[in-house]
Amino acid sequence: MKVKLAIITGASKGLGASIARRMMTEGTGIISVSRTENPELAKLSAEKQVFYAQYFCNLSSPDELESVFSELTALLQEKKPETVYVFNNAGVIDPIGTAGNLNHAALIQNAHVNLIAPIMISNILLREVSSEMVIVNITSGAAERPIQGWSAYCSTKAGINMFTETAALELQTAGSSHKIIAFSPGVMDTDMQGTIRSSEKEAFHDLEKFQEYKEKGMLRDTETVANALAGLLHKEIESGKVYYVNDLI
Repeated sequence: MKVKLAIITGASKGLGASIARRMMTEGTGIISVSRTENPELAKLSAEKQVFYAQYFCNLSSPDELESVFSELTALLQEKKPETVYVFNNAGVIDPIGTAGNLNHAALIQNAHVNLIAPIMISNILLREVSSEMVIVNITSGAAERPIQGWSAYCSTKAGINMFTETAALELQTAGSSHKIIAFSPGVMDTDMQGTIRSSEKEAFHDLEKFQEYKEKGMLRDTETVANALAGLLHKEIESGKVYYVNDLI
C-alpha cells in the first residue's frame, strides 16, 4: 500500500486544522507540529484509520525546531512514505505597529516563525528525506503590497515568497522531483483576524476595513480554503509559483 504523509505546522487550529482534516479524508497520514494539540484530529485519524502523530514545538526556537525535526525525519525514514506533503502554515501577525514603535521581542519572534522556521524545515527535509516531497509555504497578499502597521508581516511573507522561488530553481537545476510552491489563502475567519481587529488605530491604518470584513461576512471559512488547496495538489503544479485562493474558487 502506498503511504502518503503530510507534515503541518500550526495544525491545531485554523487553516492548519482544516488542511489536516481534509488530508485525512483522502487517506493521508498527519504529522502535526504545533505548540498545542487538537484532540479532534487524533479522533478523526482513528475513524479514518490513518496515521497520526503530534510533535510539540515552539517554532520561534531554532534549537527546539532542530531537535523536533531530527525525531520527525527519523520517523519518515522508518515509514518510507511514497509522498510527503509539507505545509509550512504556522504564522504570527504581531508586532502590529509603525516603524519606530515596534517591539523587538515580537519582531524577532515574527521573523523566526514566519520566515526562518519554514526555511529551516525545508532545508532539513530536503537534506534528510528521500520520499518525493511537495512543500507548500503559506504566504499572504501582504507579501506583495505594503500595509501600514504590518511591516514585519509583509517583510517576512515577501521573504518566504522569494525563498520559494529560489529553492524551486535550485531543485530544478539539481534535477530533483521535489516541488515547492507558495499559497496565498486570502482573508479567513481565524484567530489571527481577531488579533488584527483588536489592534489600535494608531498602530494599524486599515483597522476599520478589517473590522468591516468580519461585520459583513467577508471572511472565508478555513474549510473552503483547505479544500481549494487540496484540490490544487491533485493537479500538475508549477514549482516556484505563488498560487492564490481567488484563482481556485
